Amino acid sequence: MAGSNHGHTPAAWTGATICFIGFCVAGVFMVAANPLGFWAGMAIIPIGGVVGLAMKAAGLGMPKEPESLTRARAAAGQKQPEAQTSEGQTAKSHAPEAQTTSS
Repeated sequence: MAGSNHGHTPAAWTGATICFIGFCVAGVFMVAANPLGFWAGMAIIPIGGVVGLAMKAAGLGMPKEPESLTRARAAAGQKQPEAQTSEGQTAKSHAPEAQTTSS
């Protein structure tokens, strides 16, 4: 996750905060047995999603990755080096070798 910036944008934080406030409002009014307040809190929750998407569309979200970078990552994932053992041999060369006998 060190290379990821997932969720660390103003759009994500704002949307999540508004949704959290909606859950809190709905929870308080549910305990208080007030259905109107509960449904008001439930109405706040999708507003958080809409605000987050609007902020992302305005450029405050995560930028899209260029196609060249996506292809480079895919190519790098296919080129895995062979693992080496403590004796310096590659992991693929552990098959028993045929022994020759001298006469």
